[in-house]
Amino acid sequence: MQSATRLTLLLCAAWAAALLYGEMGAYWASYLACSWPSSSSSSPPNNHVKVAVVADPQLMDSTSIGLPSSSVALQAAEFYTDLNMRRSFQSAILPFKPDVVLFLGDHFDGGPYMSDEEWQESLFRFKHIFSLNEQITKPEIPIYYLSGNHDIGYSAFHSVHPEVLSRYEKEFGSRNYQFSSGKVGFVVVDAQTLDGVKKSKERSSSWEFIKTLSPGNASNPKVLLTHIPLYRPDNSPCGPHRSSPIINQRVSYAALDQGITYQNYLTKETSDLLLNLLKPVLVLSGHDHDQCTVVHSTPFGPVTEHTLGTISWQQGNLYPSFMLLSAGPKVSQNSTDPEHEVVTNLCFLPKQTHVYVWYICQFVVTILLLVFWPTNGLSSLPYMNTFVSFMRSVGAELLSRTKEKDDEEDGEYDMIFDAEGSMHLVKKAVAKTPSASSDSRSTGRGSVVARATAGKHQLEPDSSSIHVDMGSEMTSEDGGKLARGSKSRVRKVLQRLFRVIQSIVIIAALNVPLYMMLLFKDWIDR
Repeated sequence: MQSATRLTLLLCAAWAAALLYGEMGAYWASYLACSWPSSSSSSPPNNHVKVAVVADPQLMDSTSIGLPSSSVALQAAEFYTDLNMRRSFQSAILPFKPDVVLFLGDHFDGGPYMSDEEWQESLFRFKHIFSLNEQITKPEIPIYYLSGNHDIGYSAFHSVHPEVLSRYEKEFGSRNYQFSSGKVGFVVVDAQTLDGVKKSKERSSSWEFIKTLSPGNASNPKVLLTHIPLYRPDNSPCGPHRSSPIINQRVSYAALDQGITYQNYLTKETSDLLLNLLKPVLVLSGHDHDQCTVVHSTPFGPVTEHTLGTISWQQGNLYPSFMLLSAGPKVSQNSTDPEHEVVTNLCFLPKQTHVYVWYICQFVVTILLLVFWPTNGLSSLPYMNTFVSFMRSVGAELLSRTKEKDDEEDGEYDMIFDAEGSMHLVKKAVAKTPSASSDSRSTGRGSVVARATAGKHQLEPDSSSIHVDMGSEMTSEDGGKLARGSKSRVRKVLQRLFRVIQSIVIIAALNVPLYMMLLFKDWIDR
């Protein structure tokens, strides 16, 4: 019973440690594993603007997995996905104290297809996840947004449903704009309209905005922000951080030249025109849900593009991430080295899928230990006592040899000179007197032999009568013994089942409140 109690307490401690790490410590580890990128510039760090970049939250809704809004399964999936992103933002991103927070689009999953009521509900969740209504995101921290295809759709959709554009702009602002942080200019473009129908109003307004920007102010480098990545040749390597296979160019057009229904990269003509007009030092994009770094060759030099992975563990990437960007002044007026102007660092968040798999494995191990753990502990297992006895005998043998060696070293020696005058040390002989115990042992052995010998002269009982009596007992009570044996096995099974249930209740009573506290600690608004 004491062994089962110790096992229960050990499992309670193991579950508490797993919950504390999986629900809290893993996010602290992500924060400690990352840092703001350091620039090779000689300017002091306080002159650099610190930007935290988040891509593709893509909040789950009724369009995500085909379940109604009232479905318990959908609500549970939404809760745990939202909670994971909220923890990531509060515990791994905000502690860096960024000067600017930037979202690269796809705030929602079914944004273009949701009703106004569902869209407002998703907007409320988005603000709750990223603490937009709390004091933790202070008013002096500006937040900028890009429109994504899961927010407004592609050109073939919003050309027929222009209301989705106005609904988005009402809450998140213009789809094409620029802002400055320090001495770096950030250009935001609505990539969903750039390859649309040539005569459409949305496409024309986007390109007019791009053409009005000054392309050649060397003292103010530009960073291009686009939700859809720029064109890259098929099978272009994406760098060491990508975890999924590379997706090549795919573009689908609606009938009768009504626009694009899907594209994973901008067309080559659009990408080249963007780079030539804006001449950015860096391009940031999303949409792909996985990390990819490519270098574009341009007439004015190479331009690096970072495609960020999603922040959500439910969007096909087991390794969610975010980016820290440091934008600082240039080293010299004539320098064109982007490394001196904008530097980035990709940071990874906890692998939430791995955490839940660990919980499942630990639950299975817990049940197996409780069911098969011996009642008297490991000492009751077969060969365990033999192993312990063997180890004890080995230890005793080593100790006895050490003691004999010590006795030899502690003995007395005589100096003896031979005929040639050489001296030799000879150990004195120690006379051993016979002990009383040896006499008693020899006497005891003699008495035992005498008793055994005497026993041989006694009359032996009739073996045939004994055989008959035992046979009659087995015949008469066979059914009773089998019944008692089966009842004993049933009783042992019930006792083991009761012990397992009792241990599970104790483990749950100590760890379920801890788990609920960790959940609501991060979910409730501060």
